Amino acid sequence: MKITIIAGARPNFIKIAPIINAIQKKQNEGLNISFRLVHTGQHYDKNLSDTFFEELNIPQPDVNLEVKSGSQAEQTAAIMVAFEKELIQNPTDLVLVVGDVNSTMACSIVAKKSHTKVAHVEAGIRSGDLTMPEEINRMLTDSITDYFFTTSTSASENLLKLGSDPQNVHFVGNVMIDTLYQNINRISAPDFWNDHQLHEKNYIILTLHRPANVDEVSSLIELLHGIDLLVNDKKIIFPIHPRTQAILKESKTDFKNIIFVSPQGYLNFMYLIKNSFAVITDSGGISEETTVLGIPCFTMRDNTERPETETIGSNTIVGTALENLKTVFGSFLQNGARKSGIPDLWDGKASERIISILLDKK
Repeated sequence: MKITIIAGARPNFIKIAPIINAIQKKQNEGLNISFRLVHTGQHYDKNLSDTFFEELNIPQPDVNLEVKSGSQAEQTAAIMVAFEKELIQNPTDLVLVVGDVNSTMACSIVAKKSHTKVAHVEAGIRSGDLTMPEEINRMLTDSITDYFFTTSTSASENLLKLGSDPQNVHFVGNVMIDTLYQNINRISAPDFWNDHQLHEKNYIILTLHRPANVDEVSSLIELLHGIDLLVNDKKIIFPIHPRTQAILKESKTDFKNIIFVSPQGYLNFMYLIKNSFAVITDSGGISEETTVLGIPCFTMRDNTERPETETIGSNTIVGTALENLKTVFGSFLQNGARKSGIPDLWDGKASERIISILLDKK
C-alpha cells in the first residue's frame, strides 16, 4: 500500500509525526506499506516548518512544493497546480491529509479529481463559524473524503448526520496527543527560562493569531493591556510573530507583566505549557494539549471545533470581549480550576489505529 502524506503548516507537522512512526512500525513488522511525504510549503518560516521536522524526527520531505504565501485563493490554487503535477509523476493508492489548513482542502480536491482515495485525519470537527477559513476547508474536505478518522464521538456524529458511510467513519482518538505522549520526556526549557526567572506555575501562556485580535494595532494594544492587568503576581509569556512585535514597539507601549518571545519550537512550547499556571489563547488546537496536561485553558473565541475540551472541563470558551475574560478568569483565580479529565481514546495510540484500519481496507 502506497500512501502520500500531505503536510503544509505547523499543526500538520505535529499530526503527521506519529502517523509516520506507525507506518514505519508496520514496515518493521514486514507489512507492505510505504509513504511519500509531500510538504506543500504553505508555512516556510524555519520556526514554523523545519524546526518541527528536526524536533519530531520527521524524515525530510520527498518533495517541497514551495507554494509559500498569498491570498486564500492564490495559495490554494498554487497548491493545487503543484500537487497535480506531483501526483501525476508519483501515483499513489491513497492521499492522507490532516487538519484543516489550505493544503488539506487543496490536495484532497486534486486527489479526488485524479481518482485517488482520500483519508482525512481529524475529520468531522466543526465550529459552526463560516467566517473561519478553516471551517470551509473542513467542510469541503469531508464532503469528498473516503475514509474519516475522528478525534471524538461528536465529530463522528457530525459526519453521520451529513450522510457519510458509517463503515468509513472511525473514531480513533487524537494524533496530536500521540505526539505529546511520544515526546513528553524530551521537552525542554527554552533559552529564556532562567533569564526571566520562570518556574512552575509562576507564569501564564498567551497566544493570539486570529486576524480580529492581531491585525488592528489599537485593538490589540487594548486587549494586551487588559490581559496585562488580569494578575499582578504572574508573568505572561507571549510568543509573538516578529512582525506584530515590531508594530507594537513602534507604538512605544509598555506592559508590566507581558514578556514577548519569538515563536517556539514544539519541545520548548510544550515545556512552557506543561509548567504554566494557565493558558489564554484564541487557538483551537492548544486546548487539546492543555487538556491532557491538566492546564486550565481560556479560549477567546465565541465557538470551538473541539467541544469535548470544554465539556470535560479543561477549556473555557470566554468569547472575544475582554470584559468576559476578566469575569471568567477572575472567577478562576478565586475558585480554582474546574474539575476536568481526558477524552476517550486520547491515549497516544490513535496513529496505530489509523494505519491498522487503512491496511485492512486495502
